[in-house]
Amino acid sequence: MKVEVEAIEGCKRRLAVEAPADVVQQEWERAYGRVQKQARLPGFRKGHVPRSLVKVHFADDVRREVAEHLIPDVYRRALDEARLEPVNEPDLQDVKLEEGAPLSFVAVVEVKPAIALAEYKGVEVRHAPKAVTADEVAETLEHMREQQAQFNVVERAAAPGDLLVIDYTLALEGQEPSSQTGYQFIVGDGSVLPEIDQVVVGLSAGDEREVAFRFADDHRREDLRGKGGRATVKLSEVKEKVLPALDDELAKSLGAFDTLEALRAEVLKQLEARRAHDEQRALQEKVVDAVLGGHEFAVPDALVMRQVAHQIEHTREGLRRQGVDPERVPWDYGKMVAELKPAAERSVRRALLLEAIAAREGLAPGEPDVEAELEKIAQASQRPLPAIRRMMEKSGDLEALRHGLRDRLTLDMLVSHAKITG
Repeated sequence: MKVEVEAIEGCKRRLAVEAPADVVQQEWERAYGRVQKQARLPGFRKGHVPRSLVKVHFADDVRREVAEHLIPDVYRRALDEARLEPVNEPDLQDVKLEEGAPLSFVAVVEVKPAIALAEYKGVEVRHAPKAVTADEVAETLEHMREQQAQFNVVERAAAPGDLLVIDYTLALEGQEPSSQTGYQFIVGDGSVLPEIDQVVVGLSAGDEREVAFRFADDHRREDLRGKGGRATVKLSEVKEKVLPALDDELAKSLGAFDTLEALRAEVLKQLEARRAHDEQRALQEKVVDAVLGGHEFAVPDALVMRQVAHQIEHTREGLRRQGVDPERVPWDYGKMVAELKPAAERSVRRALLLEAIAAREGLAPGEPDVEAELEKIAQASQRPLPAIRRMMEKSGDLEALRHGLRDRLTLDMLVSHAKITG
């Protein structure tokens, strides 16, 4: 078999492959046998159609059989011979497949880049961790008060911050009106159209108003952008927010805290733990950025687009969790790809560089590390550890877990050798 490899733009490789005629003919004979066993023609029992008639009446089926079995097999052997590990499916071109003749084709694939590692230990970065402030603790406690707020019905006009219960009808130009009863929202929280948010202020229970509205030009639904209409709003109830006092009773209602000071201490502890985690992540990314700055290499478009596709699917899944059918949303995929591609390329560059550094340093997680991570997943999902391992092995997630642990080791090594100034 002949295999010629040519490096073309970026990470692309062009394989010109030719398999000898005898190999092709052997597969053709096998294909005749497979098709003959299933062939049916008037006057012949299944599997007893003569070879000469199979050639006449089932030529396309035979050729399809040869192509489906021979081309993938030859392609795999060509990759082994060329010692290539593509990151995408091949773009097959110029395929020549005829009985009694050599098989030839061109396969264009992308491969991971060969990264020439420069210095990656001792990079200089500026990083000054920020301590948790008293204001941040107070803000968190205030948020906890907000979560414990109650809304009581009041006999007065609506004001910002009130929870309103309304019935409304939207009459959008060119569409049938739509209505809803008992809809609730907080005045000023941005959950309704601005025109409705404004018109309800000053209304009392039983009042009704009509107001013109217009959807924003950048509305998430493309079919609504810039369109207007009229809304009829009838106010049913006004509910006033009542916040609990910031005292020991609030602390007791939130858990095993006897006093407000005990709650405050726990809030500080949690904020500091979260800040330490965030600061470590930020430092790691600064170090990685510094290391990336010293390495120039191409990245496979296939890996970048795979990352983009993953992000788009993540967005679609988020909508599903919110009860929105993503198939009913008018996506501008061209715009999304353009917006997501720079971050996706950086993510792929980061992954490839960490992989290369880990290989140079011989960094890999041990089985105890893998087992510990699996145990965490098993506990979180409340499933037996062996079942989690089998499931992840089958899905390929176990290998992804190993890669994640390897990257963590690599990041720790890079940070430990970095020169950090405040």
